[in-house]
Amino acid sequence: MIYAAFNKPYGYLSQFKDFRSSPGLSSFSLPKGVYPCGRLDLDSEGLLILSDDGIFNQKVSNPKYKKEKTYWVQVEGEINQEALQKLKDGVSLKDGPAFALKADKISQPNIAPRVPPIRERKTVPVSWAEISINEGRNRQVRRMMASVGFPVLRLFRYSIGIVTCEGISPGQFRHLTKEEVLSFR
Repeated sequence: MIYAAFNKPYGYLSQFKDFRSSPGLSSFSLPKGVYPCGRLDLDSEGLLILSDDGIFNQKVSNPKYKKEKTYWVQVEGEINQEALQKLKDGVSLKDGPAFALKADKISQPNIAPRVPPIRERKTVPVSWAEISINEGRNRQVRRMMASVGFPVLRLFRYSIGIVTCEGISPGQFRHLTKEEVLSFR
């Protein structure tokens, strides 16, 4: 069985087949026969867990297992405590309420620059937040941030459970440790 952590760059689909003009995971030298455990949007970056073990894939991606996912989010404007508290208290989205397990303002994380770079306006400040959820609805973190008045400029998934992107360059992967694999069982 193969279990891997992959740092998905911006602009790639979380599937192996290209779709329209968007490249997929087949653009990278990944182990044969693996599938992504869940998804990241085309315009999101960071951790994807890959495996050829279907039961494991379900334990990672199925919302009923409530695996905590942590995101680093660059937003337009200076994120404030009021907005962060609203995220923790819960916000109303079209598909139901959504809650952040954790929501904190952070310094700019040490991650590779995005290619292409984020559009920044000199008159509008940007800031970073760390948000943890245990769901994974379509564009959930982006919609949550927009609902409290802070549009997302960049979204990077840092971790799922105890597995992180630490030390993995964009487009690269590493095999999960035995402890990491067991944490999903």
